[in-house]
Order: sequence, then C-alpha cells, then structure tokens
Amino acid sequence: MKTVNFTEKNMKISILTLLLAFVTTLSFSQETNSYKSSLTKLIQVSGSEAAYKGVLDQMVSMFKQQQSKVPKEFWDEFAVEVNKNAIDRLVNLVLPIYQKHLTETDLLGVIAFYETPAGKKFAEKTPLITQESMLAGQEWGKQ
Repeated sequence: MKTVNFTEKNMKISILTLLLAFVTTLSFSQETNSYKSSLTKLIQVSGSEAAYKGVLDQMVSMFKQQQSKVPKEFWDEFAVEVNKNAIDRLVNLVLPIYQKHLTETDLLGVIAFYETPAGKKFAEKTPLITQESMLAGQEWGKQ
C-alpha cells in the first residue's frame, strides 16, 4: 500500500482547483461574449444605436454652441473621439443590467421580432412615437 505525502495531495488538490477555476472562467467568458454580441445586435436592430448616436451628436452640438470660440477642427476631432466605440462602451455599461433581467434566449427572441417587417417599422417609428407621446404626456400633466 502506497502512502501519499500530505504536501503532494495538497498540490494535486490545488492544481485541480486552479484548472476548475480556469475552465469555469473560460466558459463564463464565452457565455458573456455571446450575450454581449446578442445585446449589441439588439441595440442595433431596435434602432437604439441610432438614437444613442443622435444624442451624442446633440451633446457635441450643444458644447459647440456653449464654447463658440473653440475652433471647428477641435469639435470635429472631439465628435470622432466621442463616437469611437460609444456603442461598445454603452453595451459594457448595460450588460449586467440586461443579464439580470433577460436570458440570451430572450434577447434572441426580441431580435427576431425586430427583424420582422412589423419590428422594423416599430424600430423606425419609435423615436416619433416617443416624441409625440412626451408632448401628449405634457398636455395630460397640464390637465
């Protein structure tokens, strides 16, 4: 009968624990990357990407008006820098929120809707509906 050295046994357990942690992390990372890709696509097909970019452009325009003495070249470069990776940064911010409330299967179902003619029309008309609804809400609030 072979006796196992206590240190040897601890080393094996440590190595197995590290391997398990690595495999789990790698698996989670792949799941997160897949989810992130689905979320990015949802933001694109829902029209949210265009809306976010519009908001960024409005912010830059507002800054330009407030700082009218700053050269146009600066604002052009600033706009490029603000828009660079903007959607990726946004996705990273909202990723944990979406993961908390929706599975990737849920995201894929919503994407499938937005890829239908009705979904495309809904995405196209949402900014107008939102704008008009806000005006209606203001009127409602006055009453």
